[in-house]
Amino acid sequence: MAVLLGVDTGGTYTDAVLIGEDQSVLASAKALTTRGDLAIGVGGAVREVLAAASVAPGDIAMASLSTTLATNALVEGQGGRAALVFIGFAKQDLDAHGLRDALRGDPVLICAGGHDHAGSETVALDEDALGAFVKAQGPHVSGFAVASRFATRNPAHEQRAVALIRERTGRPVSASHQLSAKLNGPKRALTALLNARLIGMIEGLIGRAETVLSEIGITAPMMVVRGDGALISAAQAREKPIETILSGPAASIVGARWLTGATDAMVSDIGGTTTDIALLRQGQPAIDPAGARVGSYRTMVEAVAMRTTGLGGDSEITLQSEGLQGGVFLGPRRVLPVSLAARIAPEVVHSSLDQQLRSAVPGEFDARFIRAVEGQNTEGLGSRETDLLERIGPEIQPLGSVIRMRIEHEVLRRLVGRGLVQLAGPTPSDASHVVGGLDAWDGSAAEKAMQLLARRRAGSGSVFAASAQDMAQMVIGQLTAQTGIALLEAGFAEEGGALAAEPEAMARHVLMQKGLRGHRNMVRLDTGLNLPVIGLGASAAAYYPAVGTLVGTEMVLPRHGDVANAIGAVVGRIRMRETGTVSAAGEGLFRVHDAGGPRDFTDQTAALAALEATLSARAVEKAQRAGAADTHTQVFQDVKTASVEGRSVFVEATVTVEATGRPGVASPAARQEASRVGG
Repeated sequence: MAVLLGVDTGGTYTDAVLIGEDQSVLASAKALTTRGDLAIGVGGAVREVLAAASVAPGDIAMASLSTTLATNALVEGQGGRAALVFIGFAKQDLDAHGLRDALRGDPVLICAGGHDHAGSETVALDEDALGAFVKAQGPHVSGFAVASRFATRNPAHEQRAVALIRERTGRPVSASHQLSAKLNGPKRALTALLNARLIGMIEGLIGRAETVLSEIGITAPMMVVRGDGALISAAQAREKPIETILSGPAASIVGARWLTGATDAMVSDIGGTTTDIALLRQGQPAIDPAGARVGSYRTMVEAVAMRTTGLGGDSEITLQSEGLQGGVFLGPRRVLPVSLAARIAPEVVHSSLDQQLRSAVPGEFDARFIRAVEGQNTEGLGSRETDLLERIGPEIQPLGSVIRMRIEHEVLRRLVGRGLVQLAGPTPSDASHVVGGLDAWDGSAAEKAMQLLARRRAGSGSVFAASAQDMAQMVIGQLTAQTGIALLEAGFAEEGGALAAEPEAMARHVLMQKGLRGHRNMVRLDTGLNLPVIGLGASAAAYYPAVGTLVGTEMVLPRHGDVANAIGAVVGRIRMRETGTVSAAGEGLFRVHDAGGPRDFTDQTAALAALEATLSARAVEKAQRAGAADTHTQVFQDVKTASVEGRSVFVEATVTVEATGRPGVASPAARQEASRVGG
């Protein structure tokens, strides 16, 4: 029997699902995601699902992994320390597309070099400056990003810089032309920087996942879900981890379609860290032509058109004391729920909560805890960061016992940003324990945490809530409200015309909000979403019925929707795209631009045919390397012309070749041979 295994590693849970030969769900299982060693959570979920279905490890013909790890890291501002080599650009170019903000103080070299629009070298690459920068920064970063001016028209300087960096440091290097074939150097630089920052994180996940599957006895090839919902090999995901941003959400859309058969619907997937919203049109997820947006970053990675909001079951609760009433806001940062922290370290957590409740005055760090995440890369830390990290240690302890001076708040922020420490505090998951919607962890600790929040005071001097129960209801009400706003923003963004101009403002507009509540006075207002919403995620059943009522639409909660990501991980297809351009280099001269560098032709048809052949070969090779058993190609051409003195003149053409195929599964003989060799 050939069985497919899907695994999704989220911020809170790791899900596993088994799909049989008849395309039925044989079993599903969940385990807590283990930040320090992700393989523990993966192994726990896989062992449990195999036992639940009575399936032998040797029967697994293919394993596929989707993950929100890269998405969560970008939303929360985490990742390794990376250096950027910016070739041929000016200092002010760092201000484009949020590149300077994304650097977050990481080192950058702006050096001479680069090419022009036609692919001709403008200035020689300054290898002396590059060598000195690499020597100085190599020991202090986890990877490098390289972006050269017009590298998509001629990648020679990026290729030389990559070779030099690898030769002298051995560190991984991300070249912008390998991540996107589009123009816009600063945006490609941002994409390369984020890719470099994620390499160590994704390498750790894939490597440990492969190890634990091998230990269990699963020898089938492993695939990874890309951000557009397609499957790639584990090796390809290691090279371009940026392509796995929105991997988990993309898998959830594929899973939602498979579970419901829906053709036109909104898909909203709530996890521990984020809520991811996408659109199904005619049964297909929409692809974002401008590149994947995650948090404040707009990358050049092709991915599903997804709006990702830092809102989930484990979102940090912030009490806003401004104004007479005060208020509650959730996210964007994820923290470990107090109820879960109490399961891990019950004596420490309950002792601290009880002591804080006995105090007559609320404290700044009430119901807040901290621990170091073991096994993380600590390169580039200063003395203050190192000292504080050592003081924190790997065991959960009250945050107030660690932070001794105001200056350490900023030091702590940097450690959290690097993913080196994990904070714990009150979350919507804790609120759900209090109101009876969740009982997975320590409900008593959750109630104490809600009580500590409730007694905090707003600007008027009154407490936020009269009881832990009232505080929990306030938190869940805020989650419902913020989810409703996120769905409305997504709807307005897709609306088109004037309504799509400012989706954030339109979703919050007083007329929209009054219409949701069925305003009746001199004017009658009725507003809401005009598409059903498919609610996915472990906590969707608890939170989303109220959300559907709020936005006035049908809320579909499919069976197995809590593991839709893992299902989508194994029912998708391999899809590889290669893109290149042909430009007018002069009268009767057509220049082909692709990763191999510029080539000139005197005939337009010959130039387009040559580019198509190169791209087709490359796309098919990548698809086969990803494990596609049978590939099919499609060619898309976008030819731009201009009218000059009554005749049509060629300006530029973009050619895209897409190779698709279902992944091949390992035969029983191959699985037995792999098991024998591995043993």
